[in-house]
Amino acid sequence: MVNFLLERTAPLPPDEAWRRLTLWPRHGEVVPLTRVTVETGGPTGAGTVFVARSGIGPFTFDDRMEVTVWRPPVAGAGGLCRLEKRGRVVTGWAEIEVGPGPGGRSRVVWREELGFRFLPGVMDPVVRRVAGYVFGRAVNRLLRRG
Repeated sequence: MVNFLLERTAPLPPDEAWRRLTLWPRHGEVVPLTRVTVETGGPTGAGTVFVARSGIGPFTFDDRMEVTVWRPPVAGAGGLCRLEKRGRVVTGWAEIEVGPGPGGRSRVVWREELGFRFLPGVMDPVVRRVAGYVFGRAVNRLLRRG
């Protein structure tokens, strides 16, 4: 298992940063070789399930996730979304926190524990480096796009 942490200050109010980070299909637009589909209907909330399918051709894997905590930010208080990874290959969890930052901006914290069932632990440093790079760029792009 690999743990990583991303922290950003976004030039957006917290509710807009939250909206951009939790529109799940948009993650597929910013994560290379990935498509995201939401399997449950309605607005996102606890119980929402979505799948990020990554790869090329026969070399693909699914990262199936369920929202287990859904607390959007409200005036003066930060929000928290927790995702549990429920796939056969990808395991772990992710937490997205969005709260007030300096000067009307948002403070974003993304924590993740990421594992691959069939990958030996000796690969953890590579996974940590690649995941931190890919997710760091994705978060930056999500916060920049409207």
